[in-house]
Amino acid sequence: MDLRVLDDTYIRIAGVVPESIVDGPGIRYTIFTQGCPFHCHGCHNPQAQPLNGGMEVKLRVLYDEIKANPLITGVTYSGGEPFIQTRPLITLSKILKEEGYSLWSYSGYTFDKLSDDFMRHELLELLDVVVDGPFVQSLKSLDLDFRGSSNQRIIDVQKSLSLGKVVLAEGFK
Repeated sequence: MDLRVLDDTYIRIAGVVPESIVDGPGIRYTIFTQGCPFHCHGCHNPQAQPLNGGMEVKLRVLYDEIKANPLITGVTYSGGEPFIQTRPLITLSKILKEEGYSLWSYSGYTFDKLSDDFMRHELLELLDVVVDGPFVQSLKSLDLDFRGSSNQRIIDVQKSLSLGKVVLAEGFK
C-alpha cells in the first residue's frame, strides 16, 4: 500500500500509550479511539466516550511513532470503541500487517455483531485478536489476562473467521 495515504487520512483519538504491556502480549503501541456508544458502568476510559471529544490526528503521526520504536511488536486499538472508526483503522492495519505487526482490538460489540457488518468485518479480517463484549462492572476481575470482566473473550480472529465460529485465543486466563 502506498504510504502517502497516511498523510491524507485522519482518525479521532483520545490518546495513545506508546509502550503498553497491558493491552496484549509484548510491548505494544495502544491507540485509544474517541467515541463509544456503550457507556459501560465503571469504564476505565470515560473521557473517550464523547464522539466529538479527543483530537483528530493524521495516521502518519501514529505510524511514525510506531516505526520509531524498535521495541514495539504489536499495535492495539482500544477506546472508546474502535469499530466506529473502521475506515482509518483498516487503512492503518493494512500497512502495519504488511510490516509484520501483531494487531489486537478491543470492542464492546460481540464477535457476531462485528462479523455481521461489512465494514467491521473488513477490519476484523486484518486483526489477530479481538477482545469482545462490553465491560460489566459486576463481572470485573483483576485475575484475567488483558480484559476487565469475565464476560469478555480473547478471540483468535483468523481461526474464528476460517471456521465460522468463535475460537478463543490459547494461553490466556
